[in-house]
Amino acid sequence: MSTLAYLKSFFKDKDVASVTPTSRFCVKRVCQPIDFKEDNTVVEYGAGAGVFSHYLLDQMTPNSQLHLFETNEILFEKLQQIDDSRAMFYDQSVEYVSDLLPEDIIGRVDFIISGIPFSFLDEKVKSSILDQSFKMLRDGGEFLAYQTSGHLEDPLRDTFGNVKTSWEWRNIPPMTVYEAVKR
Repeated sequence: MSTLAYLKSFFKDKDVASVTPTSRFCVKRVCQPIDFKEDNTVVEYGAGAGVFSHYLLDQMTPNSQLHLFETNEILFEKLQQIDDSRAMFYDQSVEYVSDLLPEDIIGRVDFIISGIPFSFLDEKVKSSILDQSFKMLRDGGEFLAYQTSGHLEDPLRDTFGNVKTSWEWRNIPPMTVYEAVKR
């Protein structure tokens, strides 16, 4: 999807956090912990037009699943053009993720990838999303996020008890990359 489409979405929708699609460098850095030889269940918050989604589906096994959340109408329409039976689409907020995902995957999700702008959320909503995410992950499952600043480190540490951070400078804007493991 073009930068122009992202720019239009950015100005029309307060929940769109970037004016450009995520760079391939950032995608690869965020997805580094995923072992694509394994069958994985992945949930993506803020899937946008599918930059991560396409990368994930290209790498994933035939028995893997990808659950994609996007609330922006323009981006969701583009996302739904993905023609892959492993992908499931949700146009609702991840604020209700526990109620929206199939019950049989709760507590069994391998990875959650999040690009939603947590800095735009109030503390109660942010905490609720992180708590729900923790419950959805299997033991050893990972919450992988990318944000424009370091603001998510303390909330992740509070919820998961651990967090690793790194930077991806080859993105516009540069991103803080987070990795928290359910232990």
